[in-house]
Amino acid sequence: MASTIYDIAKHAGVSKSTVSRVLNNQANISEESRKKVLEAIDELNYQPSKLARALTSSGFDAIMVISNRSTTTTTGNPFFSEIIQSISTQAELENFDLILQTAKNSEDELKKCLSKIQEKMIKGIIMLSSPADEDFFHQLDPYNIPIVVTGKVEGHYKNIYSVDTDNFGDSYALTKHLIKQGHQKIACIHAPLDYHVSIDRLAGFRSCLFDHQLDLRNDWIIDSGYSIEDSYKAALRLMEGPDKPTAVFATDDLKVLSIYKMAADKNLQIPTDFSVIGYNDKVASSFLSPPLTSIDIPINKLGKKATNLLFRLIHQDKNVPKTTIIKTEMIERESIQKINA
Repeated sequence: MASTIYDIAKHAGVSKSTVSRVLNNQANISEESRKKVLEAIDELNYQPSKLARALTSSGFDAIMVISNRSTTTTTGNPFFSEIIQSISTQAELENFDLILQTAKNSEDELKKCLSKIQEKMIKGIIMLSSPADEDFFHQLDPYNIPIVVTGKVEGHYKNIYSVDTDNFGDSYALTKHLIKQGHQKIACIHAPLDYHVSIDRLAGFRSCLFDHQLDLRNDWIIDSGYSIEDSYKAALRLMEGPDKPTAVFATDDLKVLSIYKMAADKNLQIPTDFSVIGYNDKVASSFLSPPLTSIDIPINKLGKKATNLLFRLIHQDKNVPKTTIIKTEMIERESIQKINA
């Protein structure tokens, strides 16, 4: 059986409060008593439990992951399961526990976050989404707990850091690639504009069309929600009209999968009937036929970088950059057909 604080006190011939003061490195104790306690700890091979450490001023060795999204926006999205796995692996290397926070809404999530901070249950937070409304950041920042967001942060905060990719630039590059292949009738299926990632990806698409003096047709720029069903309906709408786009830009995995499913159901061939380009992860792309020309999001790298930065902050590293951009690259595959002028 593992030794307890009571065993240490008995072995050293001191009170339990004396042992507690030694464990907490307090000054109001004699050197003789401190030496006895330290010798007893060594002889009994005492290892304080995480619960015992939590009852001291240091709190639990745990970090928390929150999405700041409802389950309806994360269910079925491979990004969240993959990045949580990456974060969990890094936390294990630091011997930290990982708490996955779920909530009904942003207000409920804030309340739960503040409760865990005040009870010293966590030493840092990783936030998997970056909302366009940054009131959540304003509310948490004064509590002086490090927060790393896998997404864009526009405001200036003391304790909030960002790890992101260049969503605007990547979308611009994807759209430009379609134009270079001769496409001028390009549609976009995007997510709701509640988060910076969605805003920036749509903005990159729009800017590229504008710079190349191509039509920005509202009926071809569709907010398809967060579900694969709504994305499917959006893809179907594009291909049922008399005037069809020659290419579709999809802003995330669910949009891509919906487009491919719609094409299969309607006996449409990609890229013969229309081309597809967008964002993807390597696991999902392995199931697509033809393979997608895309920006492959380095989800594992995002999770690992965010977690490592958080632990640097927990260990009071003063040289952590406020914003870290993870580089991406476009992979050309077989989902685009060149159109000759």
